[in-house]
Amino acid sequence: MNYIGSKHKLSPFIYKTVTAICGKDLSDKVFCDLFAGTGIVGRTFKPYVKQVISNDIEYYSYVLNRNYIGNHQAFEYDEFLEELNALEGVKGFVFENYSHGGSASRNYFTSENGQKIDAVRKKINTWKKSAQISEDQFYFLLASLLESADKVANTASVYGAFLKHIKKSAAKNMVISPANFKATKNGHRVFQEDSNRLIKKIEGDILYLDPPYNNRQYGANYHLLNTMAKYDTFVPRGKTGLRDYFRSDWCKTGEVLQRFEELIENADFSYIFLSYNNEGLLSKHQVREVMERFGTYDLKKIQYQRFKADKTENRNHKATQTYEYLHILEKT
Repeated sequence: MNYIGSKHKLSPFIYKTVTAICGKDLSDKVFCDLFAGTGIVGRTFKPYVKQVISNDIEYYSYVLNRNYIGNHQAFEYDEFLEELNALEGVKGFVFENYSHGGSASRNYFTSENGQKIDAVRKKINTWKKSAQISEDQFYFLLASLLESADKVANTASVYGAFLKHIKKSAAKNMVISPANFKATKNGHRVFQEDSNRLIKKIEGDILYLDPPYNNRQYGANYHLLNTMAKYDTFVPRGKTGLRDYFRSDWCKTGEVLQRFEELIENADFSYIFLSYNNEGLLSKHQVREVMERFGTYDLKKIQYQRFKADKTENRNHKATQTYEYLHILEKT
């Protein structure tokens, strides 16, 4: 999934750094991914730790992490996916409001894919209401839909805007592919809460933080993922069809430092690792100043190529090199 701030390429660096500090054997450790996003970092540590605690305020993120982290025992799903992929499309909420040919004329999806999304989402709800699928299977199928729909979305990167013309990848027919998760012996915990509130209710060994870096609100940039995940009724607003969304203080210049200080102070974890780049709202000096008040501080960094959008519709975004900082605190 194209995702701003994804740690897919950086997860080996994060894992190597954490194990160098905390030891290679993490089998008795509780690892918390407090701003989980798509759950890449939590998925990296899941096979190696005693338990993962995963959290994100956005519902689409909860769905993905409830599957990738929360699901830990294998189950059958082939027949369900076959039935979903064989469905005929229906003209439902996504088609009418977010698809080519729909009444709202928002080209996030082709007409065919918009109708297929509606048909699949309705069928998943039907199975859930009739208890034909378990809760684990529900989140697996819903995560599979979100990721499969994202692959054929007619956007340059995020859902803050759609493209005027249907691009090549968006013209393909959507196929629901399995959102395969790793089975583990132990269970895990997944939350959808404000991070500064949740931190007061949990404890563990390793806390990983990957908060928003700038003023981009994830609820706005990924509103359509929330809409497909919730599949509720509301009146989409404006040209892009926005829904009401959570506005994080971590994206506000005047609030982020206080939220950061509160979180570090309330964290009942032995080790804290904070991913933050050199273009964030918090300066490197501010982060260090806060962390040093609570224990032993260290810093690692890596240079990498920042996320870039599709080169479509004259939206060329040149790749730029930036630094990802991994701030480290051994709390005392």
